[in-house]
Amino acid sequence: MKTKAVRIHGKMDLRLEEIDLPEVGPDDVQVKIISDSICMSTYKAAVEGAEHKRVPDNVAENPTIVGHEFCGVIHAVGENWKHKYKPGDGFAIQPAHFYKGSQMAPGYSYPYCGGDSQYANVPIETLLTDNLLHYDSDTYFYGSLSEPMSCIIGTFHAMYHTKAGSYEHDMGIVEGGKMALLASVGPMGLGAIDYALHCDRRPSLLVVTDIDDERLARAESIYTVEHAKSLGIELHYVNTAKVDDPVKTLRDFTGGTGYNDVICFAPVKSVVEQADAILGFDGCLNFFAGPTNTQFKAEFNFYNVHYLYTHLVGTSGGNTDDMKEAIAMMTSGKINPAAMVTHVGGLDAVVDTTLNLPNIRGGKKLIYTQIEMPLTAIADFDKLGETDPMFKELAEITYRHNGLWSAEAEKYLLSCKQH
Repeated sequence: MKTKAVRIHGKMDLRLEEIDLPEVGPDDVQVKIISDSICMSTYKAAVEGAEHKRVPDNVAENPTIVGHEFCGVIHAVGENWKHKYKPGDGFAIQPAHFYKGSQMAPGYSYPYCGGDSQYANVPIETLLTDNLLHYDSDTYFYGSLSEPMSCIIGTFHAMYHTKAGSYEHDMGIVEGGKMALLASVGPMGLGAIDYALHCDRRPSLLVVTDIDDERLARAESIYTVEHAKSLGIELHYVNTAKVDDPVKTLRDFTGGTGYNDVICFAPVKSVVEQADAILGFDGCLNFFAGPTNTQFKAEFNFYNVHYLYTHLVGTSGGNTDDMKEAIAMMTSGKINPAAMVTHVGGLDAVVDTTLNLPNIRGGKKLIYTQIEMPLTAIADFDKLGETDPMFKELAEITYRHNGLWSAEAEKYLLSCKQH
């Protein structure tokens, strides 16, 4: 069958094309993609082309489909997988399956599977590793956001601590401990705030920093100090650009003892060093933000590593269990990652959006692959609604949801565009 898809041909060379998908064989599952959220990792793949660790060396001759945060419904199932999947079932996909140690992944490595496509054939590696996940919901953008949320959840799970006289690592953040999220009001940072407040292992103190008042104010309006207090968490938002001594200011919230858990969401030398400087005894620093500079370096206090038992860890992606946890928390209403989304668009918006991603302010850019629509900021719905009835209704819907994208908005948009 034919499908429209965005494929990478080389460095900064993405193209929206119509391609032929192979017929569904006995070991195939074919899916209809409804939504895909664009990740900065896809921009990095576009920048690096064949030099990217997940993009094939021969991508110029055999282009692959981009997009790895996708969700939709099963379209057709080969004979060997009918015991597990059936047409019409919802799905989400965990792209990081590391089959036999390979880094190949949907959205980077496969000519017939990626999120920025109308239809796709799921690779056998995804099926064999049980990474085509059942998704029992008709709110598709949550399924797309389950992948970035799994990365955040994996980060929390990867934090570790020790006990005096023991070499065993106690995995996860310190329950009831002191936690700081640095440069944390971008889309992934917002997801981390949501998870920190609502997971089953919460800190007692949560400090969120950034250097942008507008983004800090938006975060605080969504995840309020009052709501955190009702959960037993002392929450503070700090613009570190407006204090004379950021390290002292942040340590003062802990009574000077420092933090048990610190996550750094920006690949900026000064932020990494700030994160190190606020660690307390047995504190763990997670460097979450992936740099594009392969020589990125920052100083780390090894005196504290030796005498204060501080730890350093980095995470890049979550695993299947993390994604299942994300889906369960979203569908049960424990977390609402809609705060990540600031723009929506159709498949025709993917190329320009991805190639210009660092220059487009805001959070996640959510793509509905079965429609055509320019990338549009949710904040612009009201103005566009002055002349367009669809945007007028979308503005009213998002207003009812605290300015956030929602299941109601998704259903309305798709009903307008698919008729």
